[in-house]
Amino acid sequence: QVQLVESGGGSVQPGGSLRLSCSASGNIFSRNVMGWYRQVPGKQRLFVASLSSGGSTSYADSVKGRFTISRDNAKNTVYLQMNSLKSEDTAVYYCSVQFQALIYWGQGTQVTVST
Repeated sequence: QVQLVESGGGSVQPGGSLRLSCSASGNIFSRNVMGWYRQVPGKQRLFVASLSSGGSTSYADSVKGRFTISRDNAKNTVYLQMNSLKSEDTAVYYCSVQFQALIYWGQGTQVTVST
């Protein structure tokens, strides 16, 4: 059983910043990839960023240079620092952990960017 608990969502004005956190617990293989996806109503869940336990990162083009993913392997926690937020970043953000061909999801946290 794997559980992911996200925190840090909220409302912010354009140009502002937010930091999301996600703590994973349960039977998690040591070699894994933790990441963030986002979804707006009526659309597909889209990849945002990922970071492997070995340190490899990947970002969607739309967030490169603005978002930074990091993790604490000892705590099985992943973070997403979001700067220079835009209205189009508004979505529900989901944390994920992948290992051994399995993917687990958190419950999601709402991020709203508006004036």
